[in-house]
Amino acid sequence: MVLKDKHFLVMGTGKSGTAAACLLKKQQITAALYDGNAGLDKEAFYQNNPLLKGIPLYCGELPEEVAKATDILILSPGVPADLAFVQGLRDKGIVVWGEVELAYVCSKGKLLAITGTNGKTTTTALLGEILKSHYLDVKIVGNIGIPYTSIASETTSETVTVAEISSFQLETAHTFAPQVTAILNITPDHLDRHHTMANYVAAKEGIVKNQGPNDLCVLNYEDEELRRFGEGLCVRVCWFSSKRRLKDGFYLEDGVIYSSKSGQRKALVKTEELNLLGMHNYENAMAAAAMAAGFGVPSSKIRETLLKFQAVEHRIEYVAEIRGVRFYNDSKGTNPDAAIKGICAMDRPTFLIGGGYDKNASYDAWIDSFGGKVKGLVLIGATREKIRDAAISRGFTAVTMADSLEEAVRFCYGHAVSGDAVLLSPACASWGMFANYEERGRKFKEIVNQLKE
Repeated sequence: MVLKDKHFLVMGTGKSGTAAACLLKKQQITAALYDGNAGLDKEAFYQNNPLLKGIPLYCGELPEEVAKATDILILSPGVPADLAFVQGLRDKGIVVWGEVELAYVCSKGKLLAITGTNGKTTTTALLGEILKSHYLDVKIVGNIGIPYTSIASETTSETVTVAEISSFQLETAHTFAPQVTAILNITPDHLDRHHTMANYVAAKEGIVKNQGPNDLCVLNYEDEELRRFGEGLCVRVCWFSSKRRLKDGFYLEDGVIYSSKSGQRKALVKTEELNLLGMHNYENAMAAAAMAAGFGVPSSKIRETLLKFQAVEHRIEYVAEIRGVRFYNDSKGTNPDAAIKGICAMDRPTFLIGGGYDKNASYDAWIDSFGGKVKGLVLIGATREKIRDAAISRGFTAVTMADSLEEAVRFCYGHAVSGDAVLLSPACASWGMFANYEERGRKFKEIVNQLKE
């Protein structure tokens, strides 16, 4: 497809939308921007995005002549692909791409991509660091916070790109074909967006749809859905397991991560040597190691990077110790399964801060994971009543309601004793109180640092 012959319309003026529009302008491709917010301040938008001056921006109702002139609509990840407006444009014959598809079409080099319900960011960051130890030009992009479109024009045939890819982005990918992929796990999430678990699973598993027989897919053997899925794939599959010895793949046994080929195993690293906490992080380490090994990185460089790597921001991130109380920021625990992993990583009595935006999740399994470790649950946000009722129905009654994150942190600090932990691991998205989980996590750290003062 010759993109310069096409007219593009980018929907969304956030980070992803503006990056997509900038890429199109750099490629000298005809483009316009659209935002459904009729009250958007265009002057302020162009002041904040001077590179986009000259690209028309339409707000509110899209003029019919603009729709007629559009060949391809680029969706930001936050825009549902089944939105009535989007479907209306499809009905007019307009092709719908996600910004990841645009970036892929415009980029060069090799691509490794990671998806899954939980662990994507840590695995992406870790894999990126491993690859940097062996390759000169490595880009780390995607849902990790750097739009893929923002670096696509900088790539060359020598570039190795590592991308964290969400289910939202996979919904609108068409020719996207990484040489190496990983699906870390699949548990219920984003059902408010995908509507059914089957739709969500299909979106995640779609990461492999364009891979060929020589490409590699890394899968979690302990995820029943992925085990079934992997057995029917036509690509090369590498498994990792936290519970059993594998003849081929990566596995954890007695606190040691091994790589194995035809039953011949080699110790890679002891978990006690890692700077990462929790079984889920050992799984992330195995996934990253499997992807790197499958892409030609020597085991010595994989081990060296594993030993140096620190936890990413907002994922069971150690913040401070005050009066013997340790504070951990797990703001990226935006669903119950991720929050379960946060609790499981704690090695001391814990005051837990949860709640936020409701993604139609069930919180029963999260509450059941407390297992005597949680001394108190402090709830904020739109879901606090729903979670409180679920907790009480499961027999957990040490629940406190707070009107703000600051109130929640100060309550925990006031009731904790030396040897306790305070963990922000909300099991919910941040929307409604914060713009995103990063803002929520940074606010938590700011409040904790104020306590130190």
